[in-house]
Amino acid sequence: MQSVTIRPAVDASKLPSVERLGGDSVAETDDVFPQSVASGGPTPTGVILWTRIAPEQYDPPTALRVEVAADADFEDVILRSELPEPSVKPSDNYTVRVDLAGVLEPNSTYYYRFAYGGVRSRTGRCRTLPARDTELRRLRLGLLNCQNYQNGYFGAMAHLAAADVDFVLHLGDYVYEYADSDEGASGPYRDRTIELPSKSSLPMSLDDFRAIYETYKRDPYLRELHERHTVLQTWDDHAIANDRYWDYDADAPVFPDHPCGTVPQFTRYLTRVGIQAWWEFVPARITYDPDADHLHDSFELYRVRQFGDLVTVLLTDERLYRSRPLSLSESVPGRDRKRDSSRTMLGARQREWFLDELRDSETTWTVWANAVLFGSFTLGRPWLRPSRDSWDGYEVERGDILAVLEERRRANGPNFVTLTGDMHTTLVSRIRSRDGERRRLGVEFMTPGATSVNFAEKIGEVLSRRFGNRRALNRTFPAYLERAMRRLARRLNVDFEFFDSAHWGYSVVTFTPDDCTWEVFWVDKTVNSANAERNLAHEVCIPVEDGPGDEQTTGPGPRERARGRTPRVPRTRV
Repeated sequence: MQSVTIRPAVDASKLPSVERLGGDSVAETDDVFPQSVASGGPTPTGVILWTRIAPEQYDPPTALRVEVAADADFEDVILRSELPEPSVKPSDNYTVRVDLAGVLEPNSTYYYRFAYGGVRSRTGRCRTLPARDTELRRLRLGLLNCQNYQNGYFGAMAHLAAADVDFVLHLGDYVYEYADSDEGASGPYRDRTIELPSKSSLPMSLDDFRAIYETYKRDPYLRELHERHTVLQTWDDHAIANDRYWDYDADAPVFPDHPCGTVPQFTRYLTRVGIQAWWEFVPARITYDPDADHLHDSFELYRVRQFGDLVTVLLTDERLYRSRPLSLSESVPGRDRKRDSSRTMLGARQREWFLDELRDSETTWTVWANAVLFGSFTLGRPWLRPSRDSWDGYEVERGDILAVLEERRRANGPNFVTLTGDMHTTLVSRIRSRDGERRRLGVEFMTPGATSVNFAEKIGEVLSRRFGNRRALNRTFPAYLERAMRRLARRLNVDFEFFDSAHWGYSVVTFTPDDCTWEVFWVDKTVNSANAERNLAHEVCIPVEDGPGDEQTTGPGPRERARGRTPRVPRTRV
């Protein structure tokens, strides 16, 4: 699917007004636009708008119209256009991307809506990037990851939709490929079911992936998030299959948890159609060539976005190119392969791009949108790792990155932040050099999963299944487990400054020329409400150039006070 590009030469004054088309009731809107609207791929002069028409409402002669304005009432219209035919096509699953390249002004907010067959969509709000030479005084990014539809409700999205942020950065696992789970059809979230056209429990086709995205994007709180904020997205393993990696000998992906996951012809096919579904439903400005012979040439997710002179964000792909994760036996002394130089997380082409961009970044802050944990996480021994998804096991490539961070520290100070997801955990960790001096090179902030199973929940479920009274144990046991896990994780990992794997939610990171502030909000996923209980759990402030050694932790700040009960916010010295 190609984006429809609207150029400044379009004469909006000669096109029919969307407002005059009528039909703006909520019922009609949701019937025609079941996944509402979204925006992504921001640049200083454009953004990509997205919508989807319900298949049963599709009418080939009907034109899709789009309207963009500088105000929510659409009195100051920037563009009003009827898209060229065929803008809505069954081959694209009735999804449409409109690229407003060169139409908009930098660092500006706009409002947009679509109309089809006399029915208007909901109104979306989008934002452009500041120009590269803008002296930006503040940037606020909302952070999300790991939103398993069948493992909880999306109250975190409702809270983030209402938050004062400039953009949202999604760090992966936007969807999960499972069509059934213990938490969904047979568990506490029985209204959160997904049925695949193939009737399988895992996707087997393009239609299966499409059904998953359609279900997720019908959720009212996820729709609200996309309506309110422009979202930049990367991906993680569950966009295709759990724990996927690339077998360089077979030159094909491997899916360890899929019944057909070791059949190269099938894994190449499923990856290709999974990528197509991602492209259809995610308005991202990336390189996508569905006709490329090799998957590595088909989909290039990694990219850089600069926010004035303040922040450079590097978004990477840690799934399409990664080598096989090491098994436990390959990590023990005497058989350790972590330092095998052929092992890669990023792949050669992406690695060189990333290191070059890291060296060349000249903004006050350099930020890495990194789907999986970069720092080490062990259970007392280097070879005892609780997560096979992280950078543990890719020591040579991690060392290359640390070497560039060391260069940057000497030249500019350690104003480097990596924003991480994947582990369904809240984590603050220092990034240090691996020599004896252990110099400060940056800090890593891990945002908890929005709903996905975390360590405490998993252990609680195992114990409750064994000892009975699952619901009571799930309510009480994690509270005790939380404190024990927090103490143990910090004792065994000296760079951890905060650790929690018993809560869900989102975070907000604020950059200024003077400091970086990270706030994590825990949200009750068990309540299907926009007002689900939310608490500010932790806040860290890093002064510019001084690095993470001067971090200070404070209570709820004036920018966004927690709803409901405000807990005692942990105070630590980093």
